Amino acid sequence: MSQPPPNVLSFAASDPSCGAGSQADIMTIANMGCHPLSVITAITVQDTSGVHDIFPLRPEWVAHQANAILNDIPVHVFKLGLLGSDKIIHVIAEILLEYPQIPVVMDPVLASGRGDKLATKAMIDAMRKLLLPRATLLTPNSIEARRLAFTDARNATSPNYPTLEECAFRLLDMGCKYVLITGAHENTAQVINSLFTRDKKLCTNSWKRLPHSYHGSGCTLASAIAASIAAGQTIHESVLSAQSYTWHALKAGFRPGLGQFIPDRYSHSNNTEKCVNNDNNNIEKS
Repeated sequence: MSQPPPNVLSFAASDPSCGAGSQADIMTIANMGCHPLSVITAITVQDTSGVHDIFPLRPEWVAHQANAILNDIPVHVFKLGLLGSDKIIHVIAEILLEYPQIPVVMDPVLASGRGDKLATKAMIDAMRKLLLPRATLLTPNSIEARRLAFTDARNATSPNYPTLEECAFRLLDMGCKYVLITGAHENTAQVINSLFTRDKKLCTNSWKRLPHSYHGSGCTLASAIAASIAAGQTIHESVLSAQSYTWHALKAGFRPGLGQFIPDRYSHSNNTEKCVNNDNNNIEKS
């Protein structure tokens, strides 16, 4: 009998366009060779243009879903996406405390690609207090990093806003072990992603900037990292291989509707091209 694949449990909202959310997690995790497990946190009304409405589930329903799975199937990695409400965050935090040995990859979804607000102040406060101390790896984009790192929104949006390195170390001080800040929203010629740990920047990877706007890139990256960790790779190895997978999925992306492109997670060219620049100074494997 063959060895079963590792199991990755995703907490995320549904997305009927299948560009992001739980559906994106499932496709990515499965395509990375792991078995996806899915706990739905909210029902969304969205398409490739944006999120039109969101209906968080009752927190006890989220707990019932998770406990049913956890009592039946061994989970190797947790992946957190759009969580729906501060009460759901409290429930998830309690579950994570019961399984301290399981790594947690957290994609802090605060807004949609077009800027639809998906997290309240109470949710952000709960993330900082309850989830960041439990996160093995946090994967914010640059906008999310600034918003999570600084409680005063004026600091995060002012002309003299803090550097991404300052944001990373603030987030690390809140308890997470690693922070990967992605740079697609920055005004740079290439997309620069940087991995930090509490005492230093581990590495910076630069990728050719692609021409379109994409729906679901953050979900894809975080799920690919979670699957790679579940498969036995180190944090650094997982981050690099997941970036490669995501970049090639975006490069092969398609536009199914009237809005953004979505990644082709089943593209067969995922490992044929390396990043533009891979600064591996001070790499620390874990």
